[in-house]
Amino acid sequence: QVQLVESGGGSVQAGGSLRLSCAASGNIFSITAMGWYRQAPGKQRELVARMPNGGSTVYVDSVKGRFTIARDNAKNTVSLQMNSLRPEDTAVYYCNVVANFRHCWGQGTQVTVSS
Repeated sequence: QVQLVESGGGSVQAGGSLRLSCAASGNIFSITAMGWYRQAPGKQRELVARMPNGGSTVYVDSVKGRFTIARDNAKNTVSLQMNSLRPEDTAVYYCNVVANFRHCWGQGTQVTVSS
């Protein structure tokens, strides 16, 4: 079984920064991708950023140039540095790891950006 533990998040004013972190642990044989999704109230969950093994990093258009995803493969961690935050970035952010060919999800962490 794979466990994901998220940290970071919180409340910030528009223009501020936050950093999310996620650590994967448990019986992990392989990780093929790590990323972040978010879900705002009344909206569907959407991809924010994703780093597949050996592939190109993907960002949703609305965060390009503001958010940066990073992986530490030795520690099975993924982070999301969020700069120039906007009120529309307010959402619950979920870590997603494709481990052992299965999608695993973190518990979610709230990010609130006030104007």
